[in-house]
Amino acid sequence: MTNRPATLRPSGGYRRLRSFQVAEIIYDGTVSFCNRFVSKRSRTHDQMVQAARSGRQNIAEGSRASATSSQTELRLVNVARASLDELLLDYEDFLRQRGLPQWGKDDPQSRSVRAVGRFPTDPPDRTDRSEVKAYHPWLTHIDPAIAANALICLIHQANYLLDRQIASLERQFIEEGGYSERLAAARRENRGKQDPAYPSDRTDRSDLSCPACGKPMVLRMARKGPNAGAAFWGCSGYPGCRATMPAETK
Repeated sequence: MTNRPATLRPSGGYRRLRSFQVAEIIYDGTVSFCNRFVSKRSRTHDQMVQAARSGRQNIAEGSRASATSSQTELRLVNVARASLDELLLDYEDFLRQRGLPQWGKDDPQSRSVRAVGRFPTDPPDRTDRSEVKAYHPWLTHIDPAIAANALICLIHQANYLLDRQIASLERQFIEEGGYSERLAAARRENRGKQDPAYPSDRTDRSDLSCPACGKPMVLRMARKGPNAGAAFWGCSGYPGCRATMPAETK
């Protein structure tokens, strides 16, 4: 059996993300809700199910993409957030258009739904389905208002978790850079181990000046062509200035 090579960033593991777990409950609950209370001939039926599915799927896809693209991960998590916002409006429309009550934040029913997902400490894994079963009294209730309101509570929980996740990803990208920056840094470190003369402690922005316009040079990496993967110095004024210098230039 071949061992998978280590990656610069961990990826996957989305089933242990609290946001994914809540989004999956929302997806399953929405399928059940629509099958019982929304006509299958209605476009709303498909739109609600697809919005719920998009919320769950994009969290998973973002987690998978995290090893190779921080920006893709962030974009997909934002798509998940937008999909759940769309679904939230559909549930609110369902209640309003039928003259059904919507629970307030401090309604005892709302508090009871929120309490199901509240733990003294956050356990590492919640895949035993016990929490899912705890929501059944609301999600399978014969009264559509109770099922819709419970799902609205869950969507608010998921959106709160996704907002925190997005903020964390943004901070991480600002502080640590994306995949390309990490790959270039790892390559410089490896070159330094192979060749002691190679300036591996160099930062991405050097004290080199562009020979064409005088702006600072920035360490980049070729993505295409015969030199793909090779580091080089490019003008920070790109695309206005396309001057380059070999990475070996000190």
